[in-house]
Amino acid sequence: MITEKERQTAADALLKAETERRPIVQPSKTYPNLEIEDAYQIQALWAQARIAKGARIAGHKIGLTSRAMQMASKMTEPDYGVILDDALYNDGAQISAALFIKPRLEVELAFVMGEDLEGPSARIYDVMRATEFVVPALEIIDYRTEVPRAITDTIADNAAFGAIVVGGRIIRPMDIDIRWVGATLSKNGIIEESGVSAAIMGHPAAGIAWLVNKLHAVGGGLKKGQIVLAGSFTRPVDIVKGDVIQADYGPVGSIGVSFV
Repeated sequence: MITEKERQTAADALLKAETERRPIVQPSKTYPNLEIEDAYQIQALWAQARIAKGARIAGHKIGLTSRAMQMASKMTEPDYGVILDDALYNDGAQISAALFIKPRLEVELAFVMGEDLEGPSARIYDVMRATEFVVPALEIIDYRTEVPRAITDTIADNAAFGAIVVGGRIIRPMDIDIRWVGATLSKNGIIEESGVSAAIMGHPAAGIAWLVNKLHAVGGGLKKGQIVLAGSFTRPVDIVKGDVIQADYGPVGSIGVSFV
């Protein structure tokens, strides 16, 4: 474990890295005793600083939902971060690539909560019952630390959250079998990735149930109206200025976005 002063210093450094668009030395190198609990506390301190500057927490994101990514990170469960309202974009947006350090993009589903949901024993059916809408979403991930990164670095860095783009059809959670939402991700007219939502822990609501129980352990939960990114079901695709992205979810619609 590290001290509260060290946690605050790490949070300040990440905030500076985000502002200046310049990655910092990994917190795990700066603080060799850094543990996962410390990393989440750093994340919370970073979020508090962003809120003090005018941002608002709009929801949460879940990462490391695939077994392959967990093994690569030497983890046995996902991680999570917060979504801020100043990082929300709609279908058709033109996004400045200069807002990020080295952005990458993933295909996901976003759950919009229709009621509050708390642990400690939340399950998939609790998530489905509490969800008002499900919408296609893209997550822009961005790292504010140097490589290679330990899992504590990623968690402290708000689970690498950069921004979210929502679009496509708004559906109710029981309208379709949301385990079998397929999508292709094209960059500049070429399909780069494809996947199906069952790749997210077997069911895209499974990660959200996990998140609710994790938040309960620290006195939190999900609130009505919040957005939750359930996790990616494709590999991330690098993006740079000038790229045009199209995510086709078939009958659930599509999302288009360009980087300028």
